[in-house]
Amino acid sequence: MRSARVRDPIGRLFLALVAVACATLQACKREGPEAAPQAPAAVRVGAENVATVVREEISTGPLISGTLMAERDATVRAEAGGSILQLSVAEGQPVRRGAIVVRIEDQALSDAHASAQSAVRSASQVLEVAEREAARTERLVRAGALAERELDTARNAVTAAQAQLADARSRLASAAKQLAHLTVRAPIDGVVAARPANVGDVVSPGSELVRIIDPRSMRLEASVPSEALSLIKVGLPVQFQVNGYPGQKFEGKIERISPAADPVTRQVSIFVTIPNTAGRLVAGLFAEGRIAQESRRALVVPLTAVNADSNKQPWVLRARDGKAERVPVTLGLRDEQTERVEITSGVNEGDRLLVGAAQAITPGTPLTFTETPNSQS
Repeated sequence: MRSARVRDPIGRLFLALVAVACATLQACKREGPEAAPQAPAAVRVGAENVATVVREEISTGPLISGTLMAERDATVRAEAGGSILQLSVAEGQPVRRGAIVVRIEDQALSDAHASAQSAVRSASQVLEVAEREAARTERLVRAGALAERELDTARNAVTAAQAQLADARSRLASAAKQLAHLTVRAPIDGVVAARPANVGDVVSPGSELVRIIDPRSMRLEASVPSEALSLIKVGLPVQFQVNGYPGQKFEGKIERISPAADPVTRQVSIFVTIPNTAGRLVAGLFAEGRIAQESRRALVVPLTAVNADSNKQPWVLRARDGKAERVPVTLGLRDEQTERVEITSGVNEGDRLLVGAAQAITPGTPLTFTETPNSQS
């Protein structure tokens, strides 16, 4: 009986240890999977947060803005007063130099011209009579039939008749010139840009009748900041866009630079010649662009794709092998107008870069894309 009581505590201890071991084993089984680190979840990135590295033209230079004007234009004004009888042109119609565009009626000028013609005929007859009389008097003086003073009187009459004829002819020329002003002709080849007058209007000298421009002679009158004056010179190419042709680029060259800056804006005016043989550009359109100081074809991305801290090397967040990867890059030309920048090293053409809010993604995070990424953000 004594030995049975001694073994019983030992058995109970053994059973307790076994129970603890089992409990520990069960706890380890429960805690094991929860303690293992989990892989990060993939982040879904929309197309608006992705930009593709592309190879295209990029330029730098001072920005400009201005208005398209015609190098050659003419405002045709009335040189004589009267009522408009005929207007043979309309807005938008091409005209040739010398073509009749307006006819004006002025009865007073017509009457003055007819009177001047009559005066010339009368003065011519008086001169003929005076010359015949002078010749007859000269013969009689030679024959001794008349005194010498009679010849002097006849010759003075001829001189007076000549002066009268010259005055009549001058009046006739002036009347003919005034009469010619009643027929208005186009001074240049071009297109009618405005026609403020109408048939039946009574105009006075100086009234505007027609405005003609030559669309082949377009120029851009623009201005640049005075700080950029050292960067421009005659002959530099200028690239610009106009509000009438969105997305299309036009090009010209600097022909002249103003020698004085605007005292208020401190802007310097430049004049750019534009080849407009097709006649697409229209005077009065607003244009903006840049003087192409430097231009080349290179790898280009939006500025929003580059994290450029002044104290650190610029970097981009690239999507590669399904994960975000931080890549240091080297920058080249920077186009502030189109908000693009050249990358000279660090990425390749076709690489996908994260932009906007997606740049906050931690490098190494798996990525999935909702749509095909765009080339620009």
